Amino acid sequence: MKTYSTLRLILGDQLYAGHSWFSNKEPDTLYLIAELYQEASYVKHHVQKICAFFAAMEAFAAALAKSGHEVLHLTLDETAQYEDLPSLLRALVKTHGIKRFQYQRADEYRLLRQLQDMNIGVPVQEVDSEHFLLPFDELSSYFSQGKATRMEHFYRKMRKRFDILMDGDQPEGRQWNYDQENRNYFKASDLEEIPEPLVFSNPVTGILERLNRQNIQYFGKATPELIWPITRQQSLKQLRYFCQHGLPRFGQFQDAMTHRSDKKWSLYHSRLSFALNSKMLTPMQVIQAAVRAWRADPESISIAQVEGFVRQILGWREYVRGIYWVNMPEYSSLNYFKAQRALPDFFWTGETRMTCLQEAIGQSLDYAYAHHIQRLMITGTFCLLAGIDPGQVDEWYLGIYVDAIEWVELPNTRGMSQFADGGLLASKPYAASGNYINKMSDYCKSCHYDVKRKTGERACPFNSLYWHFMVKHREQLSKNPRIGMIYKNWDKQSVDEQAVITHQAEVYLGEIDEL
Repeated sequence: MKTYSTLRLILGDQLYAGHSWFSNKEPDTLYLIAELYQEASYVKHHVQKICAFFAAMEAFAAALAKSGHEVLHLTLDETAQYEDLPSLLRALVKTHGIKRFQYQRADEYRLLRQLQDMNIGVPVQEVDSEHFLLPFDELSSYFSQGKATRMEHFYRKMRKRFDILMDGDQPEGRQWNYDQENRNYFKASDLEEIPEPLVFSNPVTGILERLNRQNIQYFGKATPELIWPITRQQSLKQLRYFCQHGLPRFGQFQDAMTHRSDKKWSLYHSRLSFALNSKMLTPMQVIQAAVRAWRADPESISIAQVEGFVRQILGWREYVRGIYWVNMPEYSSLNYFKAQRALPDFFWTGETRMTCLQEAIGQSLDYAYAHHIQRLMITGTFCLLAGIDPGQVDEWYLGIYVDAIEWVELPNTRGMSQFADGGLLASKPYAASGNYINKMSDYCKSCHYDVKRKTGERACPFNSLYWHFMVKHREQLSKNPRIGMIYKNWDKQSVDEQAVITHQAEVYLGEIDEL
């Protein structure tokens, strides 16, 4: 068995070919890329998510080996005998005579603790992943534990720091944010113009066989060919496709939803989050590509489109990472509203009479993907209004989406959609009635329930659940300047009217699995 001086670990979300590790070929260094039971099972994952990471890892290992590096790629079959990552590493240290172990800083608290606390018998060194724009050591300069930091302020600092869409010290276009222009809904004439989604045909039959052979529990639609990019080349192709076909109308329709198009699951969204979160692409690479596309064709791509996209990468993505690391591990157990109800069974099947949830969940099960408004204002809002245990909500979001890694999932779910952090991330809960869904989608037109009704037979559950939630948590929410005025509308109604609405909500909550 060949011996090596150094063993370097590459995790499934560390597939960055530009890392300084790879600048020199070192025959005395062995790179380890391993499929692990612990990573495939720490929550129940969508099968396409597991396949995407495992396929991308396999492709990255092959690319490294082709470029002259010493690489050990281990499948689930080959790691099944090891209890966890540390036990595998201890075995490899012994087998290959390793003198030193190095790893890139893990982006999940769970994994980082495991790596930092383990003893494998040789010196261990941690290095940076070299991916994020904001250095890890500077997070505490932008965020404070247990204190609210607003994204808009952070975003403007990042724009200035990295000179993105800036004209001196002022934003290009003399406006920081074009969000008000980016809330259009689809008219019938708009649906024909939605671009075809770019998808890939990556064979994953071997991975599916390994998952079944090793009794990995998963859910979602399994397909022999994976549509997601698994190489840097495929990721770049998807980036170019988005800049050409999606970006011209991305901002305009970034919040819109429809079920009247066969391209309803992709719309104008980039779907680059898996490529980014696995580090096949870098955030600056994506930002610069979008800005270049805008500058090259400002007549087709307005500043509102590119700013809305840049805000997601330069602003939101870096922002949630800061919220996560400054507040962990306490953040993962916050439950501001003390929500305890179990997640309804239809979140695993999509079988509900509510068209909005049927569409968002069904799409998620089919593609391991939903865009940010489907996640926040459909599935997220329902869980918030229904008082679902945020721990169960976290596990569902972390498992079902191909791009879900805890550093990005947890703040988005527990903070943004569930307000379980009490406002560390969002300035108000994203609670909404059926009116919002009706405004931003065509879901309500074909729904079993009537969006215009609060009570009675077939009344939209979102309507009564909204007021039930607002009344139940009035003491906590009425002091919030962004939503305190809403209670004036409630107080205008008679006591009898209020009682009927809250009773309707309680009936729905009592039969939540049958909605």
